[in-house]
Amino acid sequence: MSDFSERVYSVVSKIPKGKTMTYKQVAAAAGRPKAWRAVGNTLNKNKDTKRVPCHRVIRSDGETGGYAFGKKRKKQLLEAEKRGA
Repeated sequence: MSDFSERVYSVVSKIPKGKTMTYKQVAAAAGRPKAWRAVGNTLNKNKDTKRVPCHRVIRSDGETGGYAFGKKRKKQLLEAEKRGA
C-alpha cells in the first residue's frame, strides 16, 4: 500500500458517524489537494469498510458518488447515521 493510500485511509477512518467529507477535502487532508480522483481510486480498493468508512466521503456537489456496494446502499448508510441509527 502506498504512503498516500495509508494517509487517505487514516483521514477517512477519523470521519465521525453522521458526518461527511468531500473527496477534495480528503485529498487536502492527506497532503495532496489536487488528488481527489486518486482518493476515489484508493477508496474503491478499500477492503475494510468497518475501519475505513468510505461511505462518508461524497462529491463536492453534494452527490454521494460511487460506492462498492452501490450508491443506494451508500445513501442508506449516510441517512441511518444522520438519524443516529
